[in-house]
Amino acid sequence: MGGVRELAVSFVVPGPCGVAVRDRLKHLTPQDENVLRAVGAHQGALASRDLKARCADGLEHGADSWALRKRDLTPLSSSRIAGAITKATHDQWALARRCQAAHMKTLAAGMKTLRHRLSLPVGEKGTKRAAGGYRSKGEWFRKSRRLAALEARHAAVVADRQAGRVRVVRGGRRLLNTRHHLAEARLTEEQWRQRWEAERWFIAADGESGKRFGNETIRVTPDGEVSIRLPAPLAHLANAGHGRYVLASRIAFAHRGVEWADRIEANRAVAYRIHLDTGRGRWYLTASWQRPVVKTIPLEAARARGMIGVDTNADHFAAYRLDRHGNPVGHPHRFPYDLSGSAGHRDAQIRHALTRLINWAVRAGVAAIGIEDLDFTAEKTREKHGRRKRFRQLVSGIPTGKLKARLVSMAAEHGLSVVAVDPAYTSLWGAQHWQKPLTTSHRTMSRHDAAGIAIGRRALGHPVRDGVSPARTQLRAWGRTAPPPHDRSDRAGHRTAQAGPGARGREGTRPPTTDRPPGEPSPNGTRKREPSASNTVRDAPSTQQWVQDSLMRTG
Repeated sequence: MGGVRELAVSFVVPGPCGVAVRDRLKHLTPQDENVLRAVGAHQGALASRDLKARCADGLEHGADSWALRKRDLTPLSSSRIAGAITKATHDQWALARRCQAAHMKTLAAGMKTLRHRLSLPVGEKGTKRAAGGYRSKGEWFRKSRRLAALEARHAAVVADRQAGRVRVVRGGRRLLNTRHHLAEARLTEEQWRQRWEAERWFIAADGESGKRFGNETIRVTPDGEVSIRLPAPLAHLANAGHGRYVLASRIAFAHRGVEWADRIEANRAVAYRIHLDTGRGRWYLTASWQRPVVKTIPLEAARARGMIGVDTNADHFAAYRLDRHGNPVGHPHRFPYDLSGSAGHRDAQIRHALTRLINWAVRAGVAAIGIEDLDFTAEKTREKHGRRKRFRQLVSGIPTGKLKARLVSMAAEHGLSVVAVDPAYTSLWGAQHWQKPLTTSHRTMSRHDAAGIAIGRRALGHPVRDGVSPARTQLRAWGRTAPPPHDRSDRAGHRTAQAGPGARGREGTRPPTTDRPPGEPSPNGTRKREPSASNTVRDAPSTQQWVQDSLMRTG
């Protein structure tokens, strides 16, 4: 294949297994807010203590140590709250381990690139597939020191992983480091302290099927009443029986409200979380529950009605519809979005663009959307794109993980499947084989539009670089291949393939040429066309006689 790497097999992405909805807690009294702050601070301190104990256990943690931690927390809260805290701690530790493995992978990729470039002579040119040597001896020396630093960091991370040590910050490491850069963050120390404390609070409870309204700790009734089971040290703050505190606010989920109501009326498990947005000064309640596992449809069923190939870019989705044979249908579609600003603004832009994409897919009547299985872990390193800082920022700004999760969740609501394909060479081959042929006076094709066709063909199981679809292959079998060039010369010959004698729709046999006079009907009723006058100079008969002048002869 001339150095082309082996492509991964396309697959149908599994559907979502959970749902989360959120509503604002309005009209809270000062006493309500004081109780929520007290509960969050108390349970947050317990969660911090439990996380410290879990990190100290390392790889020696087991079911016995988990049960011991839960028994220690139960007298200070309740059995259900202790279970929710220990489960959240376990999930946070597991996430830290996955991030640690990803960090090791990034360091290893950087070390590999540095070693390759340091092994080359200074000033050696690179290729499209591999970087060359460094430009000067000074740069070579600085990169050799960079390699030594990465090797030291990699060795430290490997040692931590083997020992089971992780670095976890409740509240977030980024917010913790913001404390040293308050002027750049445009925050006062008091504002930062409020955000830090709010992020470390813990007001959450897991659902329980069979219990009243699906949750005993944080209970929400069908009419929107919210009550909290207070921990034992704060039981004196209760305003209802059984150590419960009823909030003055009422909630009503506008999104998926009917589905949520059906669950709580059937006493099915629903998990709740209460948090404070310090920037807006608003309290929110988030409800989440699991859905039955939906069996993923076979890949052939997803390809039955065609595909929409989507190329993900830094500012838009480039989508193209293809039929089941891999032939482009209609015109390209582009769905722009803006990834600048806050995280909430970026998320809203992604959701709006995906909504328009999915609505178009539903109108087109396809069953699946093809998208690249993107992972820019190796593309974000300084060692691979050191001088291309804007490109690194561009790649880092594409929310690949959140994008895939959003698309799968939203597409499942409309009965659409998502097919993930290998992203290798889609832009290159798409521009090479599809951009120019599809560009017309009424249709402008970009490189990204052509990449969408390449992604869709790969999702359908067709090769990207071969522009011959099964429909065109059938036309070849019928003798309908491309004719010679329009200039009528013999440089390309006749049709590249001819149909056999028994093929359907083959070209008929031409009538034999006879010596009958022009215009006289043939035996089968056809007439021989009279010769037409020539329209070109080269076809006209020449009447000039070339003679040689005797004066031009030399002896």
